[in-house]
Amino acid sequence: MASSPPVADRSAGPPLHLTEKWNALQGLLASLEGVVVSFSGGVDSSFLLVAAREALGSRLLAVTALSETYPGREAEAAGTLARELGVDHRFVESEELDLPEFRENPRDRCYFCKKELFGRLMEVATQEGLAWVVDGSNLDDETDHRPGKRAAAELGVRSPLREAGLGKQDIRDLSRWLGLPTWDKPSFACLSSRFPYGTAITRERVGRVGRAEDQLRGLGFTQLRLRYHGDVARLEVLPDEFPLLLAPGVRERIVAVVKEAGFVYAAFDLQGYRTGAMNEVPEE
Repeated sequence: MASSPPVADRSAGPPLHLTEKWNALQGLLASLEGVVVSFSGGVDSSFLLVAAREALGSRLLAVTALSETYPGREAEAAGTLARELGVDHRFVESEELDLPEFRENPRDRCYFCKKELFGRLMEVATQEGLAWVVDGSNLDDETDHRPGKRAAAELGVRSPLREAGLGKQDIRDLSRWLGLPTWDKPSFACLSSRFPYGTAITRERVGRVGRAEDQLRGLGFTQLRLRYHGDVARLEVLPDEFPLLLAPGVRERIVAVVKEAGFVYAAFDLQGYRTGAMNEVPEE
């Protein structure tokens, strides 16, 4: 079993303004007795995994779902972190692209994906004799369109971070205190989020978008999304990094990558990167 990564000085306890929430989370997790953690390797699920390890010891299992909408680099990072944390970890296959309801990409697309995922995690929990499945949803998720919450509620999946009143910044602050390398990791959403609602999600399209994003990340952007709009690829980057687009050779490289991915036009979004961009289009 791998040893835990180095941690910050925890002798003084968690940040004072978060002590009550941290203690509430620990008590909540301890009461669950044993859990399967839905573990993507992102900020929230990584923090949840460490908190669960603190509360439950070995009575947990981290499970990461593999699919075409989940980039290989993220799966590799999740596996590496789980080994460094010294927790039991398993990969399972998620086959949401085989579901017609998901491929058609309705506004509640995530419901079908999460129902598929959580159903598989519930099976693992039953096999391993663990009482609960938990996910990394937090308090800030309440302000965005999250159809996956309905699937969690239907299947009895718990969201301890949200239940303990933890928001995204709380999680980042506590992750830093714990010495987690993910404390400042950029937010990530699965590749299906790159498609406007009503635009079919296919393996071929997901592959094109994923390969293009992988190449564009090498240009130095902290955060980016490549949104699919038929012949047009719409690039979102952080507003503070707009000047990088004008650096020598960067614009030309973006155009080349976009065209190599099969798009005709490369467009740049002047609003910049923001979460939930595809939810801005009004429902018909």
